[in-house]
Amino acid sequence: MGAPDAPSLEPISWSNHKMKIPRITLEQWAAFKSVVDHGSFAAAAEVLSKSQSSVSYAVSRINASIPRPVLRVSGRKAVLTPEGEVLYRYATQLLHQADETEAVAQSMALGFEAEVTLALDALLDVSAVICTLERFSINYPHTRIRILETSLSGTTEALLEKKADIVVGSAVPTGYMGTPLKQLMMMPVAAPNHPLVTDDRVIDEWELKNHRQVVLRDTGTRRQVDAGWLESEQRWTVSHFSSSVKLVKSGLAFAFLPRNWVVAELESGQLAELHLAHGAGRNVQLYLMVAKSEAAGPATKALAELLREDLR
Repeated sequence: MGAPDAPSLEPISWSNHKMKIPRITLEQWAAFKSVVDHGSFAAAAEVLSKSQSSVSYAVSRINASIPRPVLRVSGRKAVLTPEGEVLYRYATQLLHQADETEAVAQSMALGFEAEVTLALDALLDVSAVICTLERFSINYPHTRIRILETSLSGTTEALLEKKADIVVGSAVPTGYMGTPLKQLMMMPVAAPNHPLVTDDRVIDEWELKNHRQVVLRDTGTRRQVDAGWLESEQRWTVSHFSSSVKLVKSGLAFAFLPRNWVVAELESGQLAELHLAHGAGRNVQLYLMVAKSEAAGPATKALAELLREDLR
């Protein structure tokens, strides 16, 4: 009986298992997404720092590589086709994954970040994180901290557009994870001499609309939100709650303000809570979100953990 055949040591041929190279490049998908986001080829070219012809060519290459076009021109605007709407979502995910991949590589190469950007919604007074920042700086003395003070949709924008590494806000966008932190009470207040401050009756919404209201400006650029505005006949818009407090204390307007911003004024009698028919205030839940959770460096992760501990 003969010896069994020895196993073959010839290299396995991978000719039938070659990776397929995509015909559409990331740069072309980025041009397509930018045209959609900004509404025209000219605006996309300005954002991408490219010529309008190069952006137009990139989109034309996409159209040439698929059965149906992704965009059609209507007047001066570029409009998504039904096929384009589907591919826009895929392109957004693809570009996001490519950005995450580069961020992971950079984080691995550097070991730690030179700067961490923290976006804080105006609902949270920056004094609430002073001790946290001090603790962080002891362990990461060479990492700078940049704080963005945002409000309303501007807080969400800071997360979606990667303007910040860590975000503390009241809304968690689709696709992100948010860790619940503290709850804040939004309450209607006015100066004691304001006509809305009464002891013997409650105020309805219609009466509120007849008085001047101070509202917070939305720091977002894409979608402006008027959170808490009751469509008063007169409205004063400010950029920060500290300005709201000063204007309300003057007796010239009322406002819905976070209780943590006006505790001292309520205790001293400089401000009074309004008695509303539908209830005085509402709770707002704050969340902590990390823009690039998997690609976050050690400094970003450390600061996020400290914020979770201190703000819970």
